[in-house]
Amino acid sequence: MKEGIHPKYGEAVVKCACGESFETGSVKKEIKVEICSKCHPFFTGKQKLIDTGGRVDRFKKRFNLDKVENKEEVIAEDKVENKEE
Repeated sequence: MKEGIHPKYGEAVVKCACGESFETGSVKKEIKVEICSKCHPFFTGKQKLIDTGGRVDRFKKRFNLDKVENKEEVIAEDKVENKEE
């Protein structure tokens, strides 16, 4: 490695908006973050699953799948009708 071209690597303090702080290694002395593992919904267990815009419902409605309960029964009935003809 060449001397004098690399930044100094040392301890850094990471501060979150929630007030949590911890130490890590970085070329910066202080790092400010908006969200950390103490306040992130995924890690706290408060995550909410959201159906974005009812995509599943729109798909079912578009292909008339909302009226069909059991797809296998419809396929079996269709095969029986085709054999009789």
